[in-house]
Amino acid sequence: MTARTSVRLTTGLLAAGLATTALVATTSAAEARKPAPRSPTGSSTAVGSGGAVSSVDAEASRVGLDVLKRGGNAADAAVATASALGVTEPYSAGIGGGGYFVYYDAKRKKVSTIDGRETAPAGITRDAFIDPATGEPYPFTPDLVSSGVAVGVPGTPATWEAALRDHGRWSLRKALAPSIALASRGFRVDETFRSQTLDNAERFAAFPATAKLFLPGGDAPKVGSTFRNRDLARTLSLLAAKGPRAFYTGAVARDVARTVQAPPKDPASDLPAPAGSMTERDLAGYRVDRQAPTRARYRGLDVYGMAPSSSGGIAVGEALNILEGFRLGGGQRLGTSLHLFLEASARVFADRAAYVGDVPGVPTSTLLSQRFADSRACTIDPAKASTRPVAAGALDGSGCATVANEEKPDTENISTTHLSVVDRWGNAASYTLTIEQTGGSGITVPGRGFLLNNELTDFTAVYDPKDPNRIEPGKRPRSSMSPTIVLDRGRVKYVVGSPGGATIITTVLQVLVNRIDLGMTLPQAVAAPRASQRNVAVTPAEPAFIEQYGSLLAPFGQQLTPSGDAFTSQAEIGAAAAIEQDRRGRLTAVAEPERRGGGTALVVKPDRRR
Repeated sequence: MTARTSVRLTTGLLAAGLATTALVATTSAAEARKPAPRSPTGSSTAVGSGGAVSSVDAEASRVGLDVLKRGGNAADAAVATASALGVTEPYSAGIGGGGYFVYYDAKRKKVSTIDGRETAPAGITRDAFIDPATGEPYPFTPDLVSSGVAVGVPGTPATWEAALRDHGRWSLRKALAPSIALASRGFRVDETFRSQTLDNAERFAAFPATAKLFLPGGDAPKVGSTFRNRDLARTLSLLAAKGPRAFYTGAVARDVARTVQAPPKDPASDLPAPAGSMTERDLAGYRVDRQAPTRARYRGLDVYGMAPSSSGGIAVGEALNILEGFRLGGGQRLGTSLHLFLEASARVFADRAAYVGDVPGVPTSTLLSQRFADSRACTIDPAKASTRPVAAGALDGSGCATVANEEKPDTENISTTHLSVVDRWGNAASYTLTIEQTGGSGITVPGRGFLLNNELTDFTAVYDPKDPNRIEPGKRPRSSMSPTIVLDRGRVKYVVGSPGGATIITTVLQVLVNRIDLGMTLPQAVAAPRASQRNVAVTPAEPAFIEQYGSLLAPFGQQLTPSGDAFTSQAEIGAAAAIEQDRRGRLTAVAEPERRGGGTALVVKPDRRR
């Protein structure tokens, strides 16, 4: 499979840093008739110095690289890359969604985070996901996911402003200029974009604004055709010129609130599209949450991630703490190592279900303590798979005690995106952003060019006052997003993250274990087949994982089943983007070679010796 392709931006627009209103104006009628330039190609691995960027999309990675070359730092490049992904990967990310930003400041030697997760509106009720006609929860797909009630207040525009204000050298206007040009000029449609559109054609057809944009003439854009989104270019231009207040107040906020409260649906469609309660006041009141990162110590390395509302930092850190007490490796130890990886994964999913959510008093320190991890490790039989689901661990860490907890369905969807950046000064950004379902809610804000998220479906559907992931006004639904930065004696060692819903946690964990414990290079660690044990009896695994490792795991009683989900026939697990820095400052940037059509990794100064 070839790397995902897009469009090359004109050098003049990038270099000039023109005002954003001028950027849109340059898209004349004559230019609109031009074909998009030849699509850039990129490799999934790049080695060199001076800075690096990795993402799923060739053009987005090029945007980030250009920022680094022009003196921008990791925060500037991350925002510019993320904005470009919102253009070329509109079904995975964009200003209608949210995400999590982890940053390492090399000068201050400090890791910080920005929680830009979507929030539930003030008017949401406990029974918001219950169909009043039946008294039962709405069918999850397509009814609930394609609705106004599933839309959370977007956090992405506020995240971009916060990241640049806290860490950047560039203005938002300058950082958004490349994506404005890209949305105006267009990009070449590839097989991934077309297939994702076709997968969602029935949902998209239910909403006229979405159908007009993504199903022109009633069909998905053809591979090789040019896809332009001038409505999005205008919206981004407004955001660039006036800042996030142009999104959270005024005409855009009014359009978003109206769309959520009364999803503009084709009268001929039988999709229920339940209305949401989001108001302009909800949008005006949105704030990002700056908080301390999670931290775990593993094999002498410091592993930093996101605290709640994400469960990613806790889960990855706890799993590594559990594995710290075992000797892992390849060769004759490979079967045992994979068995232990699966067992550790099952336990952290039990613990996150019991204790983690956007609620007061999440026992983060306890869950990340070595004492608690040891109490979980002692429930693992190194020679035999546990009967699953396993119970959550007792917070007092006493012996091998566990507590009963009710397992609830996992409704996180796989469509998200991730980017990793390291700059010339040693700063690093690990940023995962999403609109949840592939295509989000399926609802495009009329005239604005972006899809709204369906993130509130990450709450537990049926309200339970004891559930840490219960739905409540102002709360952020629990996430598995796991943007991660690993330091070695105060310097960046690894930057990694992935899309994939709840499989994000196991993907990031597996990449780290592959690299640190199993003797793989970073490209091998990313490309290796994956499995995702989430405290279920049978472990979903990519077919290649079953083929390569099934016989090694059979003696342990580990049962594997081909991965896939209820929404598509997708068998891939995750789509990682990672960077490694060695002690001499040499960078190895890695994107997926095949998953999701392949990604692109780039460095500022490539090592010509390779």
